[in-house]
Amino acid sequence: MGMISEFKKFAMKGNVVDMAVGIIIGAAFGKIVSSFVNDVLMPPLGILLGGMDFKDLAFTIKEAAGDQAAVTLNYGNFIQTAVDFIIIAFAIFMMIKAMNRLSRKEEEAPAAPPKPTPEQELLTEIRDLLKKDQI
Repeated sequence: MGMISEFKKFAMKGNVVDMAVGIIIGAAFGKIVSSFVNDVLMPPLGILLGGMDFKDLAFTIKEAAGDQAAVTLNYGNFIQTAVDFIIIAFAIFMMIKAMNRLSRKEEEAPAAPPKPTPEQELLTEIRDLLKKDQI
């Protein structure tokens, strides 16, 4: 029973729940970026490069023989995946940069001066009275 309660305590910590939410949102974001690259970015890029489709770019290592399929090196899929990665990495970089800027502003906020002790307040009153008597 101790291990189950310990796991429950671990799984319900704020950091673990936040991490799970981040992973789920990251997976959905990855699908959006993949769709953007495959369906929006690469087709016009393929047209600009002479009407080629990046998914079809492959180098045949061994031709098909009989019932065996051809062995190919699909570098077009790799190019699309690399573009996916670059876009996701840039988006994460921008997000972290914005978070760092916000946390830096919080750190730069000056700390409130400490409240004077009762002795300091009494000394300040005495000083002000002495200045008042000299004028």
